[in-house]
Amino acid sequence: MSKPTVVVTRQLPPAALNPILERCDARYWDSEEPIERGTLLEWVQGADGLYCLLTDTVDDELLNAAGPGLRVVATMSVGYDHVDVAALRKRGIILGNTPGVLTETTAELAVALLLATARRLPEGTHAVESGTWPIWRPMWMTGRDIHGSTVGIVGLGRIGAAFARMLGGFGCRILYTGPNEKPEAAQAVNATFAPMDALLQESDFVAVHCPLNEQTRALFSTEAFGKMKATAVLINTSRGGVVDQDALYQALVQGEIAAAGLDVTDPEPLPADHPLVSLENCVILPHIGSATVATRTKMAVMTTENLLAGVEGRPLPNQVD
Repeated sequence: MSKPTVVVTRQLPPAALNPILERCDARYWDSEEPIERGTLLEWVQGADGLYCLLTDTVDDELLNAAGPGLRVVATMSVGYDHVDVAALRKRGIILGNTPGVLTETTAELAVALLLATARRLPEGTHAVESGTWPIWRPMWMTGRDIHGSTVGIVGLGRIGAAFARMLGGFGCRILYTGPNEKPEAAQAVNATFAPMDALLQESDFVAVHCPLNEQTRALFSTEAFGKMKATAVLINTSRGGVVDQDALYQALVQGEIAAAGLDVTDPEPLPADHPLVSLENCVILPHIGSATVATRTKMAVMTTENLLAGVEGRPLPNQVD
């Protein structure tokens, strides 16, 4: 019996790659850099399965190039805004993702970014490295206390709830908002539901953990920043498109909010000459929320399991409805 044909769009760790090579005919892009679009459109022709990443746009063009034999798309990510789900559904192609695996790791990074931004850690490091560290001054490099503050969480899903739980030791008042109240999840982390406007007005820190969709795109706009405290700090580890970056720049420059910490931007990578990069009160990380060896390896293996299940006609361990 012939093996199924699959396309793998990025270099993988052996634990994820070897099962694919053993059980499939793989067209494998063995590089840390994204596969070129033209190459992907060529390779996907006649494929039974596609192993992709957030950098790979799965749309009508790609699916038409693949032809009727494509059975499964497995993405090495929790989010799937790079995939046209309706186009897959129309063709009867199933989609697998990696939910749950990066919850704790990404929540840890959100806490780290909160601390780094609130306590101005990159600025402090720069002062040491540049030789501008002065004699002790009472108000030099003063940041903002997290303990006893009000933290507003936009999106109390898995990651948002884990983030709230990790803040438990800081004695924060936790507010959350979203399209629906989540009483069980909220009770577990001692969080209180608040409408978006109230959350923005009352929070000392606002942490974004919602998905990117038509309702949340540019959710943080000039209007939203105008409702926040002048001392407030914005943290975003969800998707860059949730924040209007031009509006954020103006809010930071004009003092509408005090600071921002971003692990996600739009686009990615963010150009080094982008206005936000020049601001001392904006800490930007290169989308490393899930970047631990254990978590990335587990994500890769989960994606392999979804891919193999799909091409072998078995239920996916993690299928997107």
